[in-house]
Amino acid sequence: MIKRFCHILAVICVIAGLSGCIKNNIPYPRIQANFQTFVLAEENAAVTIDSTTCNISIVLSESSDVYGVNVGSYTLTPGAKIVGDSLTGHPIDLSSPLTVTLKLYQEYQWIISATQNIERYFSVAGQVGASIIDAAAHRVIVTVPESVNTSEIKVLTCKLGSVVATTTPDIEGETIDLSRPYSVKVTAFGRTEVWTIYAETTEATVTTESVDAWTRVAWVYGQAEEGKNNGFQYRRGDSDQWIDVPQEWISTDGGSFRARLIHLQPQTEYAARAYSDNEYASELVFTTGREVQVPNSNFADWWLNGKVWCPWPENGEQYWDTGNRGATTLGPSNSVPTDDTPTGHGKAAMLETKFVGIGALGKLAAGNIFAGSYVKTDGTNGILSFGRPFTQRPTKLKGYLKYNCTTISNSSAGYEYLKGRPDTCIVWTALIDSEEPFEIRTNPKNQHLFDPNGDYCIAYGNIQYGHSVDEYIQFEFDIDYKSTSRVPNYILIVASASKYGDYFTGGNGSILYVTDLELEYDY
Repeated sequence: MIKRFCHILAVICVIAGLSGCIKNNIPYPRIQANFQTFVLAEENAAVTIDSTTCNISIVLSESSDVYGVNVGSYTLTPGAKIVGDSLTGHPIDLSSPLTVTLKLYQEYQWIISATQNIERYFSVAGQVGASIIDAAAHRVIVTVPESVNTSEIKVLTCKLGSVVATTTPDIEGETIDLSRPYSVKVTAFGRTEVWTIYAETTEATVTTESVDAWTRVAWVYGQAEEGKNNGFQYRRGDSDQWIDVPQEWISTDGGSFRARLIHLQPQTEYAARAYSDNEYASELVFTTGREVQVPNSNFADWWLNGKVWCPWPENGEQYWDTGNRGATTLGPSNSVPTDDTPTGHGKAAMLETKFVGIGALGKLAAGNIFAGSYVKTDGTNGILSFGRPFTQRPTKLKGYLKYNCTTISNSSAGYEYLKGRPDTCIVWTALIDSEEPFEIRTNPKNQHLFDPNGDYCIAYGNIQYGHSVDEYIQFEFDIDYKSTSRVPNYILIVASASKYGDYFTGGNGSILYVTDLELEYDY
C-alpha cells in the first residue's frame, strides 16, 4: 500500500513538473476597443469619433460648462468595457484632454477633448483697427490715435466671456482710464477670470493691412480710426484709374474693415489701398489666380476592368474613383456610366445604393463617385484616398442631377433611428491644406471619416435632397471658407446616393444621376 502511494505521488510530481514547462502559445484575439457612439446631454454639442487615432473631439456651445460636461450615453465595441468609472451619471472635466482606457482582450487609450468657441469682442470710441483679444493670457489690447486722451476712453462693446458670464464692473458704455492697465472680473459657473485691458497709441491713421488674391475675387483688409469715412479703392495694374469699392462690398468691425472685390479677371495684376476721410494708405499689388476645372467632370470616360467600372479612360489618367472595388467583392458595380443625361448626349454617373451579398453575408453599398482613388478593401470595408492636388479657391460648385429616393432599409449601430425615413443624396466639395489626401476608413474598428469642422478643412459646401427629383435639375451651392488667406493643397468632390453610406445606412434602390460638374470663381 505504501509502495503504491509513493508511486502515485511520484507520477503527480512528474506531471506537475511537466505542466510548469507547458506554455500557452495561443494569442488573445486582437480586436480594437472603440467608442461606437458618444452622445452628450447637451443637444447643441458636436461630437466626432476617430477610431484611427482613438480620439473623441467635442465642440461645446457657449452656454456649456467645459469643467462639468454631462455625457448622455455611449456604446462600445461589443465585449469592451471602460477601465474605471463610467462616464455617465456625473459631470466630467474637459477643460483639458481626458484619457479613458477601454479594454477588450488588450487595453486601448482614448483621448476625449473639448473645444468651446466663445465669441469675444471689445471696442472703444476712436479705435484704430481691431482689438487684440488674448483668451489664454486674459488680456485685451486696443490701439488709438496719439491725439486721444487715454485717461478718458469710452468703451463701446465688451464681451470677454461666454453668454452666461458676467463682467464686473460692467464697463460697456462707460468711460474708463486706459492710461494704465485696467482690470475686470469675468465670472461663469462660479469661476472667475481676471482680464486686463491695455491701450496703445499709433501715429498711422490708415493702413492697408493685407490682400488675399483668389481668381475672380480678392479680399482686402485695412485699419483706420473707427467712426471715420473708411473704405478702399482698387485698379488694374495697367491703369491709373482708381475705382471706389462699393460700400456693400465692405464690412466693418470698429476700426478694422475689409472688402470683397468681385468680378476681377483671372491671372491679372491689380492694386488696392485703404482710405480714411481724405487720407490714403500705401497700395498693395496682387495678381489673381487661374480658373481651373477638374478633369472628366462630365463623367464621359469609363472603362470596364473585369466587373469593376472605372470612371477614367483605359490606360489614361485617373482623377475620379468609386467604391466599386469594395462593392464587387459581394456583387456587381453599383456606380456605372449611363446614357441618361440632361441633353440626351454624352454620359452621366449613375450611383445606386444596393444591398450586395446574401443574407448575413451581405452589406449595404452606397453608390458614390469621388475625386481620389480607392486604395484597398479591408474585409468588406473600404480604404479610400479623398482629394486631388489643387491650389485655387473656387466659390461655387454647380452641375446637373436627378434622384430616385427610396426609404432607408439598412442601418448600422447608432443609426437605427433612420430606418423608415426617406434616404438622402448628397454632393459635396471641400478644400483642405493637409500634407496628404484625406484617408477614409469605413471599417467601424478603425473608422476615419471626413469632418468639415476639422482643422485640415479650409472650405466646404454641399447640396442634399431627401426626396425624389424625377427630372434633371441644375444645382449650385456656395463653398464657404473659414479663412481667406489659407491656400489649399487638395480639392475633394464627392457624390453619393446615400448621405450616410459611410455608415452602411441607406435605402436599397436609391439612385443618384450626376454630370457636368463645374467650379465657379466669382460671387
